[in-house]
Amino acid sequence: MRLEIPPLFRNKYFLVLLAMLVWLLFFDNHNLIQQWRMQRQLNQLRRERDFYREEIRRDSLLIDQLKSEPVALERYARERYLMKKEGEDVFVIIDEE
Repeated sequence: MRLEIPPLFRNKYFLVLLAMLVWLLFFDNHNLIQQWRMQRQLNQLRRERDFYREEIRRDSLLIDQLKSEPVALERYARERYLMKKEGEDVFVIIDEE
């Protein structure tokens, strides 16, 4: 009983193409797995870029507001740095939730 090999697997061009495809998908420096990891990292970096751009925009608006409005500057200093006026007491209430 002799095992019959399909004609497709006896074709040398098909075998070379198959070997090259396997090489490119798994063994090359820029293989499929590496490309997938790099794409994931690129998406993560883009999300971080968008986050930091939004933070910069928000902080720029706050800086502009603090430069133009003295009342906002005083409110920010009181809330953020617990500054107080002469003869004034500040009570800090910490919410434990």
